[in-house]
Amino acid sequence: MDNAATNNNNNGFTRNLSLNVEAASSRKATPLRKMAAVASIAAGIQFGWALQLSLLTPYVQLLGVPHQWAANIWLCGPISGMIIQPLVGYYSDRSHSRFGRRRPFIFFGAIAVAIAVFLIGYAADLGHSMGDDLTKKTRPRAVVIFVFGFWILDVANNMLQGPCRAFIGDLAGGDHRRMRIGNGMFSFFMAVGNVLGYAAGSYDKLYTKFPFTKTLACNEFCANLKTCFFFSIFLLALVSTCALLYVEDIPITSSESQSESESQVSCFGNMMGAFNGIQRPMWMLMLVTAINWVAWFPFFLFDTDWMGQEVYGGKPGDNAYSKGVRVGALGLMLNAFVLAFMSLAVEPLGRLVGGAKRLWGIVNIILAIGLAMTVLITKMAEHERHISNLVGKPSNGVKAAALGFFGVLGIPLAINFSVPFALASIYSSSSGAGQGLSLGVLNISIVVPQMIVSALSGQWDSLFGGGNLPAFVVGAVAAVISATLAIILLPTPKPDEMAKASIGGGFH
Repeated sequence: MDNAATNNNNNGFTRNLSLNVEAASSRKATPLRKMAAVASIAAGIQFGWALQLSLLTPYVQLLGVPHQWAANIWLCGPISGMIIQPLVGYYSDRSHSRFGRRRPFIFFGAIAVAIAVFLIGYAADLGHSMGDDLTKKTRPRAVVIFVFGFWILDVANNMLQGPCRAFIGDLAGGDHRRMRIGNGMFSFFMAVGNVLGYAAGSYDKLYTKFPFTKTLACNEFCANLKTCFFFSIFLLALVSTCALLYVEDIPITSSESQSESESQVSCFGNMMGAFNGIQRPMWMLMLVTAINWVAWFPFFLFDTDWMGQEVYGGKPGDNAYSKGVRVGALGLMLNAFVLAFMSLAVEPLGRLVGGAKRLWGIVNIILAIGLAMTVLITKMAEHERHISNLVGKPSNGVKAAALGFFGVLGIPLAINFSVPFALASIYSSSSGAGQGLSLGVLNISIVVPQMIVSALSGQWDSLFGGGNLPAFVVGAVAAVISATLAIILLPTPKPDEMAKASIGGGFH
């Protein structure tokens, strides 16, 4: 791209941003109860995400996908986050639908989620009806249906989250205080969805509420997954319907429509313009964030699988493995509680330790220690099984250590979901760049490491003898590196800049 084209992109983005800000400022702020109704959709979204994070890696191995290839299926998440979210955000800003700008995307996103979870939950049954042999380890037709549904689910979730956050921004009417309150509501309902989702995934008798879910092709673990997804569909349909019927979507204004016709800069043209204007502090933040997510993503991919295989000594499909996965979901629920509590303490902790970047560095050391502790916990569990010859019955000490690992990681996770986004707001404001697009650029440094880890983690696990520990060890090393770089490379924000930053974020 030549300089003239780049300048046009930057000028187009600046003109659109200023007009959008003026239009937003001229709107009357909506009552907080309506913002809460829109924010409640996050509970429905996150309920499904919690099930996805805790149960789907074990489930795909139950269908016969080898452990070293299971992580590759998760490539959809970062790819859709990098492509779908910017596109949906771009076109929802410019939608002329009589139903509003955001509501059509939320409506069709919710329908897509329902279709996706049906395909995932019934993958085993549909594959069997199409000819899968249940006596064989791999069920190819069920795997194809599962992967198709999984990719639809990731795309649909990204279709939902962006317009929901944008809807809250519309309703704030240009009031930054209300925007922070709206983002806080969104984060609160995310925590509610996490707790409900992980609680559902940890209860092994949930399928008895819907006995028809257990079939010849779908055992108790699979039936539980189906039932959890039924509750997920119900919750998302309930909160989405209430929000879409109760809250009026703000139509596109004449000034925004005029700005669109005057400047036809594409979504990715805006992104290229944003990259062209990034200053050194933002580049450093993107580097540290990328390395930090190399540390985090193995945990998100393999946490419950680690509990099922390494801690409980099971294999995908047997009772010991399923029990370990359910206990892992319980650990994730504990993680969500700690995350919610720690989210309230981010700013005072930052002041206590001498700044946001130092706090981020400290908690990354906690992350590194936690990931390294998985090796010790695994060796303890293996030693017990060697002595007792009992599979699926780790001692209370091992279980407490494993659950403690999940709980402790809620501390750095709360910081990871807050500080990088606050720093991005500060660095973009000090450089004169638009905060919205700067946060979009920061998202690139989150999704690219996820793609790398998804593509490589299964392979290096296999190279070092299988299991999940190699990925966790790589994550521990990455956490130490990101902690060091955060303290050394990142500029120190001034206290007044940190106080003005809108803190909030999430994993998708």
